[in-house]
Parts: sequence; C-alpha cells; structure tokens
Amino acid sequence: MKLHGKTALVTGSTSGIGLAIARALAGDGASVMINGFGEAAEIEGIRAELEQLSGAGALYDGADLGDASAIEAMAERCRNELGAPDILVNNAGIQFVSPVADFPPEKWEAILRVNLTAVFHTTRLTLPAMREKNWGRIINTASAHSLVASPNKSAYVAAKHGVAGFTKTVALEAAKDGVTVNCISPGYVWTTLVENQIPDTMKARGLTREQVMNDVLLAAQPTKRFVTVDEVASLALYLCSDGAASITGANLSMDGGWTAA
Repeated sequence: MKLHGKTALVTGSTSGIGLAIARALAGDGASVMINGFGEAAEIEGIRAELEQLSGAGALYDGADLGDASAIEAMAERCRNELGAPDILVNNAGIQFVSPVADFPPEKWEAILRVNLTAVFHTTRLTLPAMREKNWGRIINTASAHSLVASPNKSAYVAAKHGVAGFTKTVALEAAKDGVTVNCISPGYVWTTLVENQIPDTMKARGLTREQVMNDVLLAAQPTKRFVTVDEVASLALYLCSDGAASITGANLSMDGGWTAA
C-alpha cells in the first residue's frame, strides 16, 4: 500500500466521483476524511468501508462548502484526528441551468462559493503542511467545461474555468516544494445523478432512453460512452504516485474526445 501513512481529504465524496476517489485512495492505504451530504446511516457505512479498505483511519465531516468557517473547522478536525492532509481532492460541486438574463443571483453566488471559492479555502488551509513535509498532492475535479462552454451554464462554466486557472497558479507557487497541483476534467460521467435525469428528459422531449443518452447527454462526446467514476479515480490515484511527480499545473481531459475538436 503505497499511500500508507498518508492522509487524504476528499470533498463531495459521499457519492459519485468523490466516493470512487476516496475508495481508491483508501484501497492504497491512505487515511481518508470524506465530506458531503446524505443519509447518516449510509454515510457511516461508507466511512466504515473506507476504514476497512485502508487499515487506517476514516472520518466523515458534513461541512457545508459554501461556508468558509465550516471549511476551516473541517480542515482543523482533519489535522487533529487524522493528521494534516497530504492529499487534497476538491471534488464538491453544484449546478444550476438558466439563460444568463434569468440567472438568479443567489444561484450564481452559491455555485461560485462551492465550486471555486471552496477550492481556494481548502488549498490555503492545507498547502502549508504539505510544504513542511516537502510532499503533497492537490487534485481538483474540474470539467470539460473548464475548457469549453455550453449555453445556460454561465456560473458553472465560469467557476470551472476559474478552477483551471487557480490550479495552474498554485502549481507554480508550489513547484519547488514537492507539491503537485493538477485538475482532472471529465466529460459526462455515469453517476446516479445523471441516470436520474434520463426519465424526465425522455418525457420532456419525447425521446427514447437511447436517444437521450446518445443525442442529448453524449452529443459532445465522440466515443458515445460515459466516463466511469472508476476511470476518474484511477487517474487521481496515479497523480498521487511517485511516477506522477513531474505532472503539475496540468488540466487532464477525460472526456471521450469532447474537447479535441
């Protein structure tokens, strides 16, 4: 277990991509603090599973990433109970879709707080300890929308472009400190959240399930297949390895060719 003795903090990790990354890191021996929303019993089951996978510690913190003081408390708890994070994965995100002229200002603010400003707070709170140890990995889940835009997603696209720029800046600042900073930019990933959108889209557009998947959700992905959470987790795990020590400041696309055009 190559990550034995390391501590990872993974936000937005009670389901989907974040949970897959947490499982991959725990499976390689890291202690993990997970964060997100969900049913208490289900989250406790996940925490116990991660503890068993790692043979080390696993904690859950329900910090609202739209609240800077909650992020500070989460980082402090991680330091006190598991150890200062050696690995930070910023995965939490929210979405709202609307034309910009009708976009509710409160939704804009919420998306920027969770998708971008929280990345700043977690990074500023964890980077100093990584520098002291001369080893650290910061991985930000961006999106194909960190590179290209889609209509009606102004806040999300702005936030993800911001994450890509922030990643590059911190990578340069930490380049001599043994800390790498990268982002992974998936296209459409097959998650429960995506799957649950399909019936409503079928009804609203009068399409079959296959049409919704291929002509709506996967319209921009030339492979016509969803990215899997395990594929994203595998890349995140590789970025934590010694073999990835020279990869920093990168925005790594995993989008089935979406941004190749």
